[in-house]
Amino acid sequence: MTGRAIGVALVGAGNIAAAHVDAVGADPRARLLGITADREAQAQALAERHGIRHYPDVAAIAADPDVDLVAVCTPSGAHLEPAVAAMRAGKHVVVEKPLEVTSERAHTLIAEADAAGVVLSTIFNSRFADANAFVHRAVSEGRLGRMVQGDAYVKWFRDQAYYDSADWRGTLRLDGGGALMNQAIHHVDLLLWIMGPVREVFAYADTLTHRGLEVEDTLVAVFRYESGALGHIAAATSLWPGRPKLLQIHGEDGVAVVEDDVLVDWRTRAGGEAERADALARYGGQATGGAADPTAISFENHRRQYRDVFDALASGRVPAIDGREGVRAIEVIEAIYRSVREHRPVYLSGDSMR
Repeated sequence: MTGRAIGVALVGAGNIAAAHVDAVGADPRARLLGITADREAQAQALAERHGIRHYPDVAAIAADPDVDLVAVCTPSGAHLEPAVAAMRAGKHVVVEKPLEVTSERAHTLIAEADAAGVVLSTIFNSRFADANAFVHRAVSEGRLGRMVQGDAYVKWFRDQAYYDSADWRGTLRLDGGGALMNQAIHHVDLLLWIMGPVREVFAYADTLTHRGLEVEDTLVAVFRYESGALGHIAAATSLWPGRPKLLQIHGEDGVAVVEDDVLVDWRTRAGGEAERADALARYGGQATGGAADPTAISFENHRRQYRDVFDALASGRVPAIDGREGVRAIEVIEAIYRSVREHRPVYLSGDSMR
């Protein structure tokens, strides 16, 4: 990168675009240049609000030499085309989660980034929460001993109006899945990051409280990790009034519990009450979450992930969450959905499922 500010353009003007606007604006090394979106009125309004350009289309962004990085904030199943257009024009790309709605489309993005020699990063901002990073370090250092069980609960509520607010919501083509793919994918990623690869899954899913969805609003799945540890995940948008998202990591010698990205319990055999109190003082605090309202989620972890991306561009390294990291959760989710369809365990082995 040159010494000038990193020029950033947005594709998409939905709810999540606000997080990207905030994150780019919070870093003095970057400058938000403009936006394009299928919903032209929304894009124009956002451009006027922030004093940035309104590009007519993705091609105009790709042709702008001032743009160094493109943030793709379109519906999930529409990430591929704008990201590929940007990368073929030599732009770095940040894609909102999930990277895409199938692993095949996600691997296409990775191949395009490799061919263009550009950075591709996907938003898994929960990894940048202090409590989650602490638990990851602790497990990596063996402080909890051998892993025994890793669980996640995303028991959220979204009313019917949420799904009715946009015709892409709840569709297989553009949402890729329901509560698991859209809401709980962050915790699938956290489990993989902390517990390691998944070997086997078995799952049930259904649409229990919403109308007109092609995808699930309620899902439960059990895992066996490559390490031999067990675990499960519950994902829902059907559970009024919504509960805080929860991560529970159990080792042979300790336990860590994180609620809405805040550490709420920490115990190890080797440590005493003083160690527990210190961990809770450092990584506890006031939680903010989206159990019932997606607009209530803090943007802080988006800011931190963008900081890592800008650091990577400055130093020439790979960002902490590149395309290859981003595709791992999609592959596990595909295995879970296959288990639901076929009513059987599904085994993951390397790059394949059986």
